Amino acid sequence: MAIIFPRKRVLSGVLAGLFGILVVGLGGWWFTLALGVIVHLALVEFFRMAQFTGIRPATKTTLVACQILLISSQLAEETDTISQWSDAVLPLSGAAICGWLLLQPKTGSIADIAASIFGLFYLGFLPSHWIRLRNLSDLGFVSGLDFLGNTNEIFFSGMTITFFACLMIVASDIGSFWIGCKFGSKPLSPISPGKTVEGALGGLICAMFTGALGGLILQWNYGVFIGAILGSLVAFFALVGDLTESMMKRNAGLKDSGDVIPGHGGILDRIDSYLFTPAVVYYSLLIILPFISK
Repeated sequence: MAIIFPRKRVLSGVLAGLFGILVVGLGGWWFTLALGVIVHLALVEFFRMAQFTGIRPATKTTLVACQILLISSQLAEETDTISQWSDAVLPLSGAAICGWLLLQPKTGSIADIAASIFGLFYLGFLPSHWIRLRNLSDLGFVSGLDFLGNTNEIFFSGMTITFFACLMIVASDIGSFWIGCKFGSKPLSPISPGKTVEGALGGLICAMFTGALGGLILQWNYGVFIGAILGSLVAFFALVGDLTESMMKRNAGLKDSGDVIPGHGGILDRIDSYLFTPAVVYYSLLIILPFISK
């Protein structure tokens, strides 16, 4: 059976990919600004879904708190003093959100508080790890690009790791879609009827292969093995992110989180696989760094 890719979906995906390459390559405040815009739009969609279920989240407060989280994460990489303040943003923002809901004419409910705090975590704290990942530096184990000569110094940073993290997610998405369409027969979860066990395994294999290739290119110790393990973690948490968003849409009675991106739905529909994964990659690297350094 031939797999037909809608033109709008393909074009939107290509443009999104080119935009991602551009902002990851630029890094710094350009990367933070782009991430901030994406987070803002996705959070608006998230709160829209919550409101469809009758929940009244602290929308404006949470929107501002998420931007402060992202900005403080970038500042923390540039100023040691700010790094301590950055750690305080999440708990203080949570307290501010609860305080705001308490001061409303109609006091907020447990569901209002839970949705607001989850929004802060889901679309503030988790995406902030993309900034931490992109700003990693002095990674001496990134030595597989010596063929570039003196220019390879730009790759001794989180840019390379960020690109590979994104590639593993893309490989997982494409693998699960293609294998699922071609061979899928066993439903994976009632939350998302279109997903199959075969598709999930296809995504896992593609992400592991991409991770192994990355470990080989970067010349990590045990690179193929470590890269494959990292790829399996990315595939799993990308799937968790996808299913989490599907669960929320199902609860809200919506097919898509929005209609911003032609062929893809909303911003949240496009980035759901990219929310849990950066924290997983970031902390996995910190744990395994002593083992893969040369």
